[in-house]
Amino acid sequence: MSHRGVGAGQRPEGARGVIECAATAAWARPATTAPQPNDGGTSRRYQRSLALLAAGALAVPLLAGCGSDDEASKPLAGQDIVPVARDAVAEGGTLKMAVDAVPETLNTFQADADAGTTRVAQAVLPSMFTIDATGKPVRNPDYLESAKVIETEPRQVVLYKLNQQAVWSDGREIGAADFAAQWRALSGKDSAYWTARNAGYDRIAQIERGANDLEVRVTFDRPYADWKSLFSPLYPKDVMGTPDAFNDGARRKLAVTAGPFRIDKVDTAKKDVVLTRNPRWWGRPAKLDEIDLHAVDRAKRATALADGTVDVADIDVADADRITVAGREKGTGLPLQGAGKTSAKKLRSWALTLGMDEEKLPKGPKKLRRSIAKWLEQQHELRDFGVRKSLEPAYTQLALNGSEGPLADERVRRAVARALDRQALARLVLTPLGLPAVPVGSHVALSGQAAYTDGSGAIGGLDTHEAQALLADAGWVAGGPVKTGGKAAGAEDGEKADKKKDDSEQGDESDGGHDGQYIVGEDDKGPDDKGTDDRDTRDHQKDHAHGAPGAYAPKGTAAPRGAGAPAGPLAKDGKALSLRFVLPSGPGSETLQAVAGQISQMLDRVGIATEIHKVSDDSYFKDHVAAGQYDLALYSWPSSAYPATDARPIYAKPVVAADGSLNVEQNYTRVGTDQVDQLFDQALGTLDEDEADGLLRKADSRIWASAGSLPLYQRPQLVGARKDLVNVGAFGFQTPVYQDMGFLKKGAKVSPSPSR
Repeated sequence: MSHRGVGAGQRPEGARGVIECAATAAWARPATTAPQPNDGGTSRRYQRSLALLAAGALAVPLLAGCGSDDEASKPLAGQDIVPVARDAVAEGGTLKMAVDAVPETLNTFQADADAGTTRVAQAVLPSMFTIDATGKPVRNPDYLESAKVIETEPRQVVLYKLNQQAVWSDGREIGAADFAAQWRALSGKDSAYWTARNAGYDRIAQIERGANDLEVRVTFDRPYADWKSLFSPLYPKDVMGTPDAFNDGARRKLAVTAGPFRIDKVDTAKKDVVLTRNPRWWGRPAKLDEIDLHAVDRAKRATALADGTVDVADIDVADADRITVAGREKGTGLPLQGAGKTSAKKLRSWALTLGMDEEKLPKGPKKLRRSIAKWLEQQHELRDFGVRKSLEPAYTQLALNGSEGPLADERVRRAVARALDRQALARLVLTPLGLPAVPVGSHVALSGQAAYTDGSGAIGGLDTHEAQALLADAGWVAGGPVKTGGKAAGAEDGEKADKKKDDSEQGDESDGGHDGQYIVGEDDKGPDDKGTDDRDTRDHQKDHAHGAPGAYAPKGTAAPRGAGAPAGPLAKDGKALSLRFVLPSGPGSETLQAVAGQISQMLDRVGIATEIHKVSDDSYFKDHVAAGQYDLALYSWPSSAYPATDARPIYAKPVVAADGSLNVEQNYTRVGTDQVDQLFDQALGTLDEDEADGLLRKADSRIWASAGSLPLYQRPQLVGARKDLVNVGAFGFQTPVYQDMGFLKKGAKVSPSPSR
């Protein structure tokens, strides 16, 4: 696994999923890497969106973090998969599962591997270790009798003892030759292999057969704490043995496999990957005859569920609400039949009452009537489905670009952090879904994982007085002169980028302003404008009329201590303080936009204006986040069971490459310190798990202190599934067990889920 490419499932999300980030599959366990673009351009390997953030340097107290290291944290939400014993699962059947797209490759170690690639690999290939419900790696007994470090001096040696029944689908035993072929392909020593990642494999010195064919000895030339991340998945030597086989041989076919399922066909025309039972599988036999992975656009998931195209799908909040309402409905009470005429206005009102998308409603009563009838038919079918929900192993964060502009000053970044009510933002997203609204307290782990502790005390919580003091110390003062016709600080680079790309996008995709801009606190509404409908907010504005326009907190935000809001816009050197807040505009980005709106109001309260720019989903990450053309952005990162490996490139200090470009790895805020790098390196090189966790916590505290990345909330995981489908749904941290999935046996009963 390399710090240069994108690992399957390890991707930031923003336009829809883990950005609220390009959506990472709910069941795709993060692999250990992401792409590594340079500031100067996009590399060949950078073919998929990935995102992250890093840290800066400031001496602050309590950098060891806050929270108790003695009390183990627990996952905030349990699984919701309708778990039943295998004897309650019916034999046979086909499970139709939605994916975003037919995978471009079946090789998870290539740059264009995606969440669909990972799902296929989980079902058809060996993994030495899987992830349990607490986000911890555990030995996979289907392939391993044992695996442990047997020597540490003079070098680390790991001995794998393989399950004697484990064989490839062609009948050959899984053995040292497969391990060695994968190591050579991924070591990074042969550039003929077009690998996306090699982290860990580049530390191996040799691989050899042990005392017998079932033993594999792996010797490292440097200690590697995350050795359990290796050989998961494991490909046959046929795929890894030559560059040609690696580069092209496993893109659309995988002839030799070793899982409970095998690949029957990849049908790009029908947008299907068909998996069938592996007749040579030695473990617990698969309950299903077949799993069909079918590509379905995210905006069409509810329709696909209703018409039977798929049985289970990751869904967004709107589709989850629709399924929930369908389960409660007894009848519509809408007179859509009969000879009488119904006005378009009344039909439109009914449609909105049903929850239909106002922007997609057709004009004219006939088309409206047909659209409503189709909607109601789908609602009838959706009564057979339920919503399974948990928290995804990923978190959404506010990224602050520290490379230039106002946010290059750490005091301004810290002021942004102190102005945010992270608890309120978590409530905004999670409380309506009935999920625990607890802000994420770590950059390297989530609650339930061993390395997790709340390190946010290194920067402090909501304190608008302290935020204002930090801004004043940085030279930003209220009422300062602003040069006429000048650009606001933080907006200049964004303007340059917009001239090249955004002008064609933003006219259609912005809520207001010119050129796709909406400046919070500077809307200058006339006396006839209604403004907000929230009486509490109106009263708050009235009581604080001395503040800057828009400088009031949203309902539920704690009042500041000490001084009130600035008397006017903050300025420095003739430039107003305004930050360019870039957001995706496509379907599914509504949650991010709501969060951004709340953040903008919180920042306006301390005198920081924001210019909201909505851009197309396709350009959001590539042209804005990765290119550094933003001040503020929202996107998410998947959590990893191997943070010393996977988080290192995300928070690594950018370095100047030989050609003069800036190599940021995955640190798209371009904020980093030597100390954070050293702590990650130390954690990666120790074989003492407790020591590694302690080093990771120290690194996290320093990342918090530099205020480059502000974790907000763990992402909701919503899955629509047929009610009789069992051992499937919102898995949380855990790797799915595909052989246990199926339909509930007739007459069997489901016990209440302990996770709900």
